[in-house]
Amino acid sequence: MELLRGIGALPLDAQGTVVTVGFFDGVHVGHQSVFRRTVEAAAERPLPSVAVTFDRHPREILTPGNEPRLLTATERKAALIEATGLDALVVLEFDRDFSTWPPEEFAKRVLVGGLHSQHVVVGQNFTFGYKAKGTVETLVELGAARGFTAEGVPLVDLQGRRVSSSSVREALSAGDVDWPARAMGRRLVLDGRVVTGHGRGKGLGFPTANLETWPRLLLPGSGIYAGVAEHAGRRYRAAIDVGTNPTFGFEPLHAEAFLLDYEGGELPGEPLSIEFWARLRDEVRFDTPEELARQIAEDVERTRELVAPGAGA
Repeated sequence: MELLRGIGALPLDAQGTVVTVGFFDGVHVGHQSVFRRTVEAAAERPLPSVAVTFDRHPREILTPGNEPRLLTATERKAALIEATGLDALVVLEFDRDFSTWPPEEFAKRVLVGGLHSQHVVVGQNFTFGYKAKGTVETLVELGAARGFTAEGVPLVDLQGRRVSSSSVREALSAGDVDWPARAMGRRLVLDGRVVTGHGRGKGLGFPTANLETWPRLLLPGSGIYAGVAEHAGRRYRAAIDVGTNPTFGFEPLHAEAFLLDYEGGELPGEPLSIEFWARLRDEVRFDTPEELARQIAEDVERTRELVAPGAGA
């Protein structure tokens, strides 16, 4: 998949394209449905398929301080989009100037001038342009005047619940990793880099890898989880703590993981990804480190039971 960054990377070197547009945070099954239809529509013509997304959540510019934390950083989002079979991804800068473009300007400069769109595929609830005045119906009207067609893809419900990025964020904030796994079609993964901690886990017999993540990423709600950690292409079952270490005095919310059966070298400075499989319990304060160590041992055994050995192979 070709990756282009910024409006300056356009126009695309193509006679025509089939395009989809959105922020696509989490690349959930609703987004995946839009991508599948985009690829199908491109094959029908046949033309290259292109996704357009943005370098930050629009609310970071429109309502600063009220923007949501994100489910995927740009790099993982790009990898997930590539897996759907699209030919190119364009990442545009969503800045103050861009936010003032009316729908007509976006259609003129991006869809027509930049991407030579012949067909545009979006979710039914898609909005765009200044004050979100543009809708699917707007796209259809603009396309009729500018030489492209457009369609809206139905939203997705699972077991009576609407799939959306906001529903995934809401569940994660409450410590629920089951709905996000269903809504995204895969388990939540946090990407980051291991940083040096206080060494308390090592002193308890369970050395943990403290994960420094991109500050805009959403952490699941405080609690103890079972999952998998991936490092250097290998996967290890992991007991994961998302919390504030209340036994030792409160710290900022962070994630750390004990990698079961890990026998490698020191991890600080290394990239690490943590995949969440199940929530085991609340994070609570223990009266003594010994009590905490006994509980961690139980968490490790529960992780062995819940995460299949093959997941760590």
